[in-house]
Amino acid sequence: MGGDRAPAEIVAGALQAAALGLPVVLVGPADGSLGDVGGLEILPASEVIAMDDDPGRSVRTKKDSSLVRAAEAVRDGRASAMVSAGNTGATMASALLRMGRLKGVARPCIATPLPALGGSPTVLVDAGANADCQAEWLVQFAQMGAAFFVERFGSRECPRVGLLSIGEESSKGNALTKQAYALLAELGGGAFEFIGNVEGRDLLTGGADVVVTDGFTGNVALKTMEGTLRAFMDVLGQVFSATLETKAASKALLPELLARAEPFDPEATGGAMLLGLNGVCIISHGSSSARAILNAVRVGHDLAERGVAAKLAASVAASVAASVAAPAAPAASAAPAASAASAASARGTVTGSDRGPDTG
Repeated sequence: MGGDRAPAEIVAGALQAAALGLPVVLVGPADGSLGDVGGLEILPASEVIAMDDDPGRSVRTKKDSSLVRAAEAVRDGRASAMVSAGNTGATMASALLRMGRLKGVARPCIATPLPALGGSPTVLVDAGANADCQAEWLVQFAQMGAAFFVERFGSRECPRVGLLSIGEESSKGNALTKQAYALLAELGGGAFEFIGNVEGRDLLTGGADVVVTDGFTGNVALKTMEGTLRAFMDVLGQVFSATLETKAASKALLPELLARAEPFDPEATGGAMLLGLNGVCIISHGSSSARAILNAVRVGHDLAERGVAAKLAASVAASVAASVAAPAAPAASAAPAASAASAASARGTVTGSDRGPDTG
């Protein structure tokens, strides 16, 4: 139920998903404050994690919050995936603490699909989970991002992985980027093809299937693109309304422009997946509408059906076998594939009601 437009838009999106045959479970207060839920099951949760709550502390102390209960629903097999448009940090913390990390994963990361001109989307990873990273973690992000790309889009068996930097040459970048470049170059072939450094201007060209970076840089890049596209659309609107001539031209141009702009609409994507967990967790934009929630539930359901968590685990295991150093992580018991958001898919998708910042 989380997000700027909760609970109305979250419930509406869940109802649309249910109407399409996707089993959905809502997580939130059972006191009628969610409005007409159309007969959907509600897993009761009495607490709320606010926007300014500390993610880790709030998840540990507010054990009856919708985010915690949604993550527990996936862990316990009551849902197949978790979807939330609420507090991003708390969503990640609840999923991590309740579902557990895949064995061998140092840090979970956020994989966000970016529209690419004339082809499959490019997966940006990490898009905001880890502001400070180690080079070895970026290698794992590449492994998991490549596996995610294959399962989500399936357009290439050996995805092209690029490392986001300030120049194409291997000598360009900060210490983290240079160390990660060396490790990725050592891997050679296998589950993905490392194509070297890519720059910010390459993110939407389709030249790489997966672009790897730390969460700080990735989130800044994501928000920069989002703001730039909004500004560009505002400029077009001003031009089209400036004179009678431009208004006339807009009648012919707008249908084509809107069709071309559709892939750039975040609501068409639905959300980003948190990779590296024993379960599926979809993080939606804080301002998600019913359409965005519907698409997020679709994504969560599809990834759970495909068993993406198990395939990510196999990818990580392969990287460990290839002697790529990965800091030890506590083993977590495998959980059945399920969908949960502060609305859930049955075994379902669960959606939570806590509100907070978003990852774009």
